[in-house]
Amino acid sequence: MSTASTRLPEGRYGRSSDERANRTLTVVGAVLGAVLVAVIGYFAYHYIGGNRVSGQVISFDLADDAVKVRLQIEKDADVSGYCTVRSQAEDGAEVGRADFRFGGDATTVTQVVTLRTTAPGSTAELVGCHAD
Repeated sequence: MSTASTRLPEGRYGRSSDERANRTLTVVGAVLGAVLVAVIGYFAYHYIGGNRVSGQVISFDLADDAVKVRLQIEKDADVSGYCTVRSQAEDGAEVGRADFRFGGDATTVTQVVTLRTTAPGSTAELVGCHAD
């Protein structure tokens, strides 16, 4: 006794619906993958390229009610903005925080700022610099 094949003869009736679905899913997946790569690239470019200001603390002098901080800021020539500086006590409590503005045509700005504190500070830290 022989059994009859339930498969259609190959090449006789065209592609099966499974093959068409696989091709459609492949095309949709490739398009969505390309869009995802483009979106990630866009945000990465604006995150890296948009950061036009950077700074660092060069030195600081401590007093009982203030901290004098010497900042060096690197920026584009036409940029103005502000930097946030904070001071902490020895126990880690924040005793002072302030924003200091900068501007001008120079690309490197060295600025000495005085940060008033509520208690004697032991550090001076640059939290960040931002362009306007």
